Amino acid sequence: MNQSVRAEHIHEPLIVPVEGMSCASCVKRVENAAAKVPGVATSAVNFATESLTVELSQGFSAATLAEAIRKVGYEPKAEKLVFSLEHPLNDAEAERLKVALSGLAGVVSVTAGEGERQVSVEAFGRDAKRLVSAAIRSAGFALEKPHGPAPHAHETHSHHEEDADALKRDLAIAAVLTLPLFVLEMGGHLYPPFHHWLMGAVDLQWLYYGYFVLATAVIFGPGFRFLKTGIPALLRGHPEMNALVAIGVLAAYSYSTVTTFAPQLLPEAARFVYFEAATVIVTLILLGRLLEARARGRTGAAIRRLLNLQAKTARVERGGQAIDIPTDEVDVGDVIIVRPGERIAVDGVVIDGASNVDESMISGEPLPVEKQAGAEVIGGTINGSGSFRFRAEKVGSDTMLSQIIRLVEQAQGAKLPIQAVVDRVTGWFVPAVMGVALLTFLIWFIVGPEPVLPHALVAAVAVLIIACPCAMGLATPTSIMVGTGRAADLGVLFRKGDALQVLRDVKTVVLDKTGTVTKGQPELTDIVTAEGFDEAEVLPLVAALEARSEHPVAEAIVKSVKARGLSIPGAESFEARVGYGIEGKVNGRTIAVGADRLMVELGLSVEAFSSDAARLADEGKTPLYAAVDGRLAAILAVADPLKETSRDAIRQLKAMGLKVAMVTGDNARTAEAIAVQVGIDDVVAEVLPEGKVEALQHFRKAGPVAFVGDGINDAPALAAADIGIAIGTGTDVAIESADVVLSSGALTGVADAIAVSHATMNNIRQNLFWAFGYNVALIPLAAGALYPAFGIQLSPMIGAGAMALSSVFVLTNALRLRSMKLGAV
Repeated sequence: MNQSVRAEHIHEPLIVPVEGMSCASCVKRVENAAAKVPGVATSAVNFATESLTVELSQGFSAATLAEAIRKVGYEPKAEKLVFSLEHPLNDAEAERLKVALSGLAGVVSVTAGEGERQVSVEAFGRDAKRLVSAAIRSAGFALEKPHGPAPHAHETHSHHEEDADALKRDLAIAAVLTLPLFVLEMGGHLYPPFHHWLMGAVDLQWLYYGYFVLATAVIFGPGFRFLKTGIPALLRGHPEMNALVAIGVLAAYSYSTVTTFAPQLLPEAARFVYFEAATVIVTLILLGRLLEARARGRTGAAIRRLLNLQAKTARVERGGQAIDIPTDEVDVGDVIIVRPGERIAVDGVVIDGASNVDESMISGEPLPVEKQAGAEVIGGTINGSGSFRFRAEKVGSDTMLSQIIRLVEQAQGAKLPIQAVVDRVTGWFVPAVMGVALLTFLIWFIVGPEPVLPHALVAAVAVLIIACPCAMGLATPTSIMVGTGRAADLGVLFRKGDALQVLRDVKTVVLDKTGTVTKGQPELTDIVTAEGFDEAEVLPLVAALEARSEHPVAEAIVKSVKARGLSIPGAESFEARVGYGIEGKVNGRTIAVGADRLMVELGLSVEAFSSDAARLADEGKTPLYAAVDGRLAAILAVADPLKETSRDAIRQLKAMGLKVAMVTGDNARTAEAIAVQVGIDDVVAEVLPEGKVEALQHFRKAGPVAFVGDGINDAPALAAADIGIAIGTGTDVAIESADVVLSSGALTGVADAIAVSHATMNNIRQNLFWAFGYNVALIPLAAGALYPAFGIQLSPMIGAGAMALSSVFVLTNALRLRSMKLGAV
């Protein structure tokens, strides 16, 4: 059954996991194939997650899209779902069900037969299970119990780990086989006595046979991945990095094989083998691919961690009973019961009951939020000690958590600007080198000296070897490895090498407030006592009452008092007065703690603390008052204090000529007060995760933007920014969504990261200049430009030496970054 999607089923973009993509050219082929499918409005591949996102229009068929992707050599991975019906289907019902399900946007295939109670569906999309089960019920069929996995992303992303494991195995094999070959062949050049000993101990021809066996094992074993993708790409007229590697490896290998088994075809002076060059190329490029695979694999972890925040089940009232069902079966309008400590399943509105809910994953604020009838609750947030019922209003892909996941997934694409430049250059570089090699062969064959064929072959192979892409493959990853290693010494972790390039061009640094500029944990920041009282007397009395309260501020006060080493007595009586504060008896004394209106009600004037209250208000803090035995005793404030490094960090960034701004979900008054203290001029406050992304678009008008954050709610902004920088002491999701992580949590690491970026990018430019320019400059010499005047023909051995020299330069130049001084950047 292959029906086109109907207009009423066209909603959000469809995300299709695709296996087998290994380079930028693969991305383009998949995008082009998808774009030609009827009903696909736009197509874009996210190389980081190896997934295709398509915008749909009328006439779309998921089955047609899957087939189009397979035709260009890649495998779309659909979710396999099985549903059990209450009653077996007859022929007409089976056909009707197939038609109903095939009209859903992500459905690839439907299997439902006469007499069967099970329906098998293959579909794309994380929300596929809920949508298909809802469609089955809408078509008039009752579900007994759905089976199969809920649509999680781990299957989509876990193959990155498999790629890394395979590369690690191949690299180990290649290194073990290459090492003896390299030592035996190059050891003699570095230490002549070793060469003389080797020639006396082993016949040269048998040595070549050994080299051949080792090189063949490396090239057609671990290195075969380059050949099987590079050669077809070359034949299709779309060369990429794999094609360059394949040409370099096969040129050295083929020439060496001829030397080994048919030396008479070559001039005596040119009978050399370059098996070690071919195997070293394979080994080093495998190392680079392993580093890339590991980095790509970690990007998927952010999505997995976000998905883990989703509640697995929900307790729903149905038919007069409370039953536990999978979250993806919750429908709009369902009444859900939330017990103490449970994770809220979907978005909705509280009907009855009350509790405090930890919404830090959304707002980034550390204090739980009070929830009563009429309040909105958000799926994925955690209930406190109370219980309540709420009505589901947004389910599945419409929940705020799902939207955050989608924002991260869409923004976290492969950002490989330097590699893209290299790939564009190779589009003409490889054909040009091949053309020069062919032209060289023809010229030598027509006008060259005798023996014509060997001379022509030597010149052509010398051209190919001297233009070997080994250094091109090393230019970027070696600088990234050393640069990021130096950064790690400074507490700056680059999760993605490409962040080095984009960070260099950043014009604006946007900071989250809570946990980034501030510590992220509320503390008792201020206490001023009235005449006749001192802190050691007042604080234990206040904490004794607060210990009986469930209010989040109370916990901060109790923690702070304990941290000061003060013992907290027990309260003999306790009364909470909503909207005012708390009262009770402690050690026989009457204690009251609360807002100014509680003091007024008790007949106490707070005028004595008016200047302190004004100061606290200017700092964005809300004052509390304490009374002891009918006398005003103290004014206190609980707030989220600044990190010690925040002021210095912002000063450093401004000194580098960068604009610094702050975007937060906190209230504007508090945000402005914090901004004044640390020297930030631009503030955007009271925004949800989507609002942070919108704010980034505004700041981006001045140039690339870096966003620094630490919370789950920062994940979309971290992914959407040109560069996301996560505080290492923050949440795992924020860290996994970021390009750069500050492991120490110190905000000064942002300036260090930018300095490292500048130094590393300069280093990469130098490497690329040598990798391309050095080889290209020697191609005319390899082609025989010196032969007419001086009778000198460049041997492939010299070509291999030039190649090696180019690689050595790249490595040595990259190693300079280890001693980089930040002050010199």
